[in-house]
Amino acid sequence: MSTLSELETRLCAAVTSRRGKLLEDLRRHVDTPTGPGSAGGLEATRNEFSQRLSALGAAATIIRGEPKEEWLLGEGESREAPPVLVCRRRRPGHSILLCGHLDTVHPVSSDFRSLTLNADGSTATGPGCVDMKGGLVIAINALEVLEECGVDISWGFIFNSDEETGSYSSDAALRAEAASGYDAGLVFEPAMANGGLAIQRSGSGQFKIVTRGKAGHVGRDFRSCVSAVTALGRCIVAVGDMADADRGAITNIGPIQGGAATNIVPDSAAAWGNVRFETPEIATELAAKLDALATGPQAMPGVEVLRSFHRPSKPLTPAVQHLADMARQAAIDLGQQLPFGKTGGVCDGNNLQAAGLPVIDTLGVRGGGLHTTSEWIEIPSLVERCQLTCVLLRRLSEQVVRGG
Repeated sequence: MSTLSELETRLCAAVTSRRGKLLEDLRRHVDTPTGPGSAGGLEATRNEFSQRLSALGAAATIIRGEPKEEWLLGEGESREAPPVLVCRRRRPGHSILLCGHLDTVHPVSSDFRSLTLNADGSTATGPGCVDMKGGLVIAINALEVLEECGVDISWGFIFNSDEETGSYSSDAALRAEAASGYDAGLVFEPAMANGGLAIQRSGSGQFKIVTRGKAGHVGRDFRSCVSAVTALGRCIVAVGDMADADRGAITNIGPIQGGAATNIVPDSAAAWGNVRFETPEIATELAAKLDALATGPQAMPGVEVLRSFHRPSKPLTPAVQHLADMARQAAIDLGQQLPFGKTGGVCDGNNLQAAGLPVIDTLGVRGGGLHTTSEWIEIPSLVERCQLTCVLLRRLSEQVVRGG
């Protein structure tokens, strides 16, 4: 079993000395709203990270986001695509791409607005504290500690602001950066519930079913009418029948829209849904079944299906296994545990790996309550996961991962 080198011990001591700074960093960023309606907070956070990484010698670039298709926009979501920040400090040797998202799900109007320390002294609650402001804080501090200790490694850091809404605007930038000569990718999403590392993820896609009929008065004109809601109902039942969770094929209908009054036959209706798939083959199968609602032999008139299977599945490849094993060994040498697991959840790690980069993507802090007003962080994990990041980055800079 390997142990920490003298340099790695110094790195860990430097992280420990930042215990207070890590918590204050987290407080500042949690107290800065970056959810829906928080363009100013997103810009402020983006600017701070750009300045801190530029101070380490990185060149910062802002990339315009790509507009989202209108049918994919959520209620109240701006049509303006948020920008992507890329900071690069490339050096000779192996290079690592770090990735994180600035946005949260908590709207600027929410009463859940700040970091609050709990009475136990070891946990705190706050919007985005684990998803993923805690991860961003440990990653930035890890790079600063490496610089402070004279460890000159090659890295890039990409920040987007639309991960929680699917990374549609940032997908092209994520993939382009992943394909630009890095050897490994690290994404700082929160750790899994057991503190572990997700080494395999399902893919994800969105769809919308639109049905059109003929409106009229229920009592006077029913025979000549065609109910779009009834047609939509049949489609919804068919979508439910497509799911087979044991095979890794999941279909879900979320919002439904249709009808104005009970005595009017509705002439339009719509439903929005999500799919998850463990393999490309299952994605192809689900896509074909959804399309068949509109174009297949049994399709009903007036049905239209829009879909976007934008996040491919993230399989466990030999290179990902090698990268995960390196992370686990670093954790063991630090006296930490790092179990492996898989999840049906998706993140930007899916996009990066689809571009050919081996990625592990739950290197962030421990906690829970994601996407709720009880979101919480395990405070000691700030130091522990920052130490893990420092050691892993140093080791990755000296070893080839791609194709390992």
